[in-house]
Amino acid sequence: MSETVAFPQDRTCPYHPPAAYEPLRNGRPLSRVTLFDGRSVWVVTGHAEARALLSDARLSADRENAAFPTPSKRFKGLKVRRAALLGVDDPEHNTQRRMLIPGFTLKRTAALRPRIRATADRLIDEMVAAGPRAELVSAFALPVPSMVICALLGVPYGDHEFFEGQSRRLLRGPEAADVEDARRQLDAYLVELVERKRREPGDGLLDELIARRLETGEVDVEELVSLAVILLVAGHETTANMISLGTFTLLRHPEQLAELRAEPELMPAAVEELMRFLSIADGMLRVATEDIGIGGVTVRADDGVVFSTSVINRDGKVFAEPDHLDWHRPNGHHVAFGFGIHQCLGQNLARAEMEIALAALFERLPGLCLAAEPDRIPFKPGDTIQGMVELPVAW
Repeated sequence: MSETVAFPQDRTCPYHPPAAYEPLRNGRPLSRVTLFDGRSVWVVTGHAEARALLSDARLSADRENAAFPTPSKRFKGLKVRRAALLGVDDPEHNTQRRMLIPGFTLKRTAALRPRIRATADRLIDEMVAAGPRAELVSAFALPVPSMVICALLGVPYGDHEFFEGQSRRLLRGPEAADVEDARRQLDAYLVELVERKRREPGDGLLDELIARRLETGEVDVEELVSLAVILLVAGHETTANMISLGTFTLLRHPEQLAELRAEPELMPAAVEELMRFLSIADGMLRVATEDIGIGGVTVRADDGVVFSTSVINRDGKVFAEPDHLDWHRPNGHHVAFGFGIHQCLGQNLARAEMEIALAALFERLPGLCLAAEPDRIPFKPGDTIQGMVELPVAW
């Protein structure tokens, strides 16, 4: 039955897995699904199996591997592009990750918290001054992480419209030519920025990498730019989608929102549960380099493997009442940030941004509500990071 399921598919509700994945939820922990090009690949839906496989060196993230799966037609051209960090295996991956870890420590994140709150408050002030209605994605959800990642990396926020626009094209197309052109434009922008910073150093993470890694010959400009693209795009796109979809979800769950307002100390637990519940990065991709026996099946060398995060994080063997939003849920170790060597490097920063942004929003705007019928508010398709295209609100 699961062999007929096409992957990926659009969600019917922005905060639930696609209804078409129901056979996958009720079936084996690994099933066969079909990609857009007719290729049959494994989809992992069991929580224990996902954690085991994401830690298994026999699964590769190397997109240059000819057998690496492609989720949709528009991403086909990116397979021939070298992808730093997310698209390489150890030992290269470990080398790159170690370069970046100092920029994303808990200590560095803690130092950014006052700046994140000040940014959120300033944006809310601007919304209130222009109110009593706003489009929350452009007015708040996107600018908060965009400003923060610019400050962290040392990228001029004055260029945000350019890199946000190219990031949208990179992740959503609509055509393969758009995706490839967006990557070229981001590369060219960052090459120029790196050269400018070599002449006029600043104090961002990019400046540190230039001084400690590029000028010493440890990396070349191409590798540094590839790393910077990942950090810049992932650093604002993912968190922006979590803030927008998290806000929509809270407004659609008034009892849980009321509890959160009455007990603001629950916010860290709420963010963790929203990460599990929303699973915005749905569909991590790998390719097997050797045969692997797991979950009662054998994944053969060169088989494509897809991880359906939204289903894995609703595994009833790990999460009681998985379709229920529960701030008091015991820690079930969700995989919304991935798992294993490729677990999200920026998760500390992402958690801080979500906690601060959502707390500020609901503290400052106690009357916040949707300004359109929920089923008329557009959200993103299933082959990209999940979130709201726009979110009209009033207060």
